[in-house]
Parts: sequence; structure tokens; C-alpha cells
Amino acid sequence: MALILIRAMNKKKALNAIADIERHAGLSIKGKPRIIDVKDIFDVTKRVIKQDPRDDIKIAILVMVQESTTKSIMAIRKTHPPAHIIVVSEEYPEFKVLNDTFYKLKEFEGYYSSKKSKN
Repeated sequence: MALILIRAMNKKKALNAIADIERHAGLSIKGKPRIIDVKDIFDVTKRVIKQDPRDDIKIAILVMVQESTTKSIMAIRKTHPPAHIIVVSEEYPEFKVLNDTFYKLKEFEGYYSSKKSKN
């Protein structure tokens, strides 16, 4: 399981980025994507990209996928999403906090998986 953070300028770009994760990267989204406050992810973003994050980001989405962190990173590198995508590795201290609060966050409305459920 991996956590993926999407930082976008608007809802449309965030929705397209989530769809790219599933369609083009071939990752399996687990549950519903969640909205997280942009201020709450500033530190993890700064730590991962090793510079101050852009300040024109209006929306942040947290997505859980079934694949491992390494597989997720490799798959996303092959895509060109319309938003900033960060795979949050278990090595970052924020991973545990994000993972523990994932299901407490508000669901991100508007995204429906194009994949049929295997159940």
C-alpha cells in the first residue's frame, strides 16, 4: 500500500490527476480519495521535493493505492499528470500521520473509478 499526495490548482486538474494514476499508471485506488488541507501537507511536500512548494496550489488530495511505494513511484514517473503528484514513502515521518488520519478526512467528491470492482 502507498499514499499518494496530489497538489493541484483546481478540482478539474485534481480529478484528471487521479484518473491518470488509475488509467495511465495502472495503479489500483483503494477506497475514496480524500481532501486534505494544503497547509497540513506543506512540510511533507517541502521534505520530499527539497524546496519550498509552489504557493498557487488550491487543493490537496490524498489517495491510497494497493501497490507498494516503489511500484507506485515507478508507475507515476511514466505519466504526465496535470498536477503535482508525490508518493509519500514510509521513510518520511509524516507517512504514519497521513495513514492514520486518511479515513478521518472528508471524501473528495466527483471521482468515480473507471475500473470495475472485482467483488
